[in-house]
Amino acid sequence: MERRRADGRGQGTPRRGRTALTWSISAAVALTTVGLLPMTRASAEPIPSRRELTAQQEKLADQAEQLTEQYNGLRVRLQQAERAAKIARSNAIRQQQALETVRASVAQMAADSYKNGGVDPSITFATSSDPQTLLDRSATLNYFAEQNGTQVSALLQTMQAASRARKAAEQRAAQVNRLAGEARRKQQAVNKALSKIESKLGTGQPSTGGPIPNVAPGGASAKALGAVQAALNRLGTPYSWGGGGPSGPTFGVAQGANIKGFDCSGLTLYAYAQVGIGLPHYTGSQFNAGTRVSRDQLRPGDLVFFHTDLHHMGMYIGNGKMVHAPQTGDVVKISPLSGRPWAGAVRVA
Repeated sequence: MERRRADGRGQGTPRRGRTALTWSISAAVALTTVGLLPMTRASAEPIPSRRELTAQQEKLADQAEQLTEQYNGLRVRLQQAERAAKIARSNAIRQQQALETVRASVAQMAADSYKNGGVDPSITFATSSDPQTLLDRSATLNYFAEQNGTQVSALLQTMQAASRARKAAEQRAAQVNRLAGEARRKQQAVNKALSKIESKLGTGQPSTGGPIPNVAPGGASAKALGAVQAALNRLGTPYSWGGGGPSGPTFGVAQGANIKGFDCSGLTLYAYAQVGIGLPHYTGSQFNAGTRVSRDQLRPGDLVFFHTDLHHMGMYIGNGKMVHAPQTGDVVKISPLSGRPWAGAVRVA
């Protein structure tokens, strides 16, 4: 006899009923899945186009270069602050030594005065075999004591001023060093984002910077033309953040630490160093290193600057073109001046 549940049905579900139930669940899951697929795609982040990725790349590269020149400016300021601190420390030491010398002199005079003053002056004067010598000695001691007392006071004030200058210079150097560290960290963050976009775009074929063109003098000086040739001889050299010195390409800093090359102001620094002209490694300083010229008066060798904060620059070579170190991932190459936010130009030779 079949056992029944309280509701009157059998304890187990018939096979045919189980099969129908299984099919219904499977069909429902399949239909639900099919229905959700379009919704999942619609809610996902849209895949950026190559044009959008390229625009992001250009924007981030510009930000990276802006931070590069901010860092270069801070490096120049740090060098100045460190020199000032070194001079201030040396001056403070000299003042301290001078003060100690005068203090020792005054202490000796005080001891002499005490020895001579140990007896009643009138008795010493009366019993002295040479009263005039005693008077001369006493007057001399008083005079030098007074003079050295004044000197001690003046030296003390000078030493205190030197100490304050030393502390101020050291604090300024420490502050600039912190700012430089912040600029490097910001630049590294921008470069990380830039690397992600570049990986999506693909690296492509590395540029060689192009052939070296013949540059017409155009009224430029021999030194200016020499600087142009030096820069053109470096076509194809990699961009390196913070890279470049008077002797040629160098390893930079942060993401440029493993790249031997130039940044924009490092290239112009190098080029003019080859003709005996020293420039700071900073666009802001180079902008003030010569005579301003208008765009319609440009000659080969003139330094050209872009953006209101001067965070990019190059060297004019004629025909509306310049040689420059553009940005991370690129190389020293020739580009047109047009299409860039013009800031000004400077002639240094």
